[in-house]
Amino acid sequence: MKTMKAIRFKNRQVITEEAPLPEISENEALVKVSMAGICGTDTEIFEGYARFSGIAGHEMAGVVCRAPGQPGLEGKAVTADINCGCGVCPWCTAGDPRHCQNREVIGIRGRNGAFAEYCAVPAKNLHEIPQGLGTEQAVFAEPLAAALEITQQVHVVNTDKIAILGDGKMGLLSAMALVHASRRVTLIGRHARKLAIAESAGIATVQTAAEEPAQALRSRMGLFDLVVDATGAAEGIQTALCLVRPEGTVVVKTTSRNPSRIDLSTVVVDEIRILGSRCGDIALALRCLERGWVDVSALVEKIYPFYRFEQAFAHARQKGSLKILVDFEKKTGQGGY
Repeated sequence: MKTMKAIRFKNRQVITEEAPLPEISENEALVKVSMAGICGTDTEIFEGYARFSGIAGHEMAGVVCRAPGQPGLEGKAVTADINCGCGVCPWCTAGDPRHCQNREVIGIRGRNGAFAEYCAVPAKNLHEIPQGLGTEQAVFAEPLAAALEITQQVHVVNTDKIAILGDGKMGLLSAMALVHASRRVTLIGRHARKLAIAESAGIATVQTAAEEPAQALRSRMGLFDLVVDATGAAEGIQTALCLVRPEGTVVVKTTSRNPSRIDLSTVVVDEIRILGSRCGDIALALRCLERGWVDVSALVEKIYPFYRFEQAFAHARQKGSLKILVDFEKKTGQGGY
């Protein structure tokens, strides 16, 4: 039996193991992983989120080794849409497998992911990486698609006053996506280093203190047409509701382990629209990256070789870290396997 190196999380430990090489069906492709990004969802899985016991990792770039049903894909550099629908339910037949009630999600739910040398992916989920787009940029396709989804869900005009709460990776990507739709985008966060990245992309920023009340922020900045909560904190939604104008929109872009408590009377009286936002269009994200509309290079904090995955994951779990990437092309070295 052919095997591969793979990463599993067991009892809050990072374990490198020999795993069987994935077997693929006629409709799947075997992808040799070139690079993977470590996401906040991966760190939550490590902590027990969704009780997922498979191989994690959903931000990926790789090369197709075999694709029985689509041999034209073989040798192509690809990334993947992570939602794998059943193909027959109302959501799938309507072209939206993201909300299939029986879906598998690569590296998150029911299907092994990209923290391994090889990954099995439905061929229809693969997107060819444009020539000239580097692997380090292409691996951002999935999180950037999620950020761009806001522009697909909300009709944004150039004069809309927009606030993004939270200067983490998703907050930064959301700001980078929205600045192309409106000239009045402000990223609100606590970390000068991260806000500087946004400023270099032409985005206005406001630095706040942890103890600054939402009402004080409202007095300082006024109200916004659209507020994106990318804080990953339970109190983020309440801050967003405090900053949005009557008949405005709040987009909830990140989740929190702790339950949120919101004043629904404000939502009702001010007729505020609250919108959840998750995954997006991978092809659109690749197009934005290829054309240079979004430059993600400043978001990469460090690239680790595969043999140092444990250190990479520990780095990614540090509070305030930006994007940590894992290079699967380099597998051996001092302290390696």
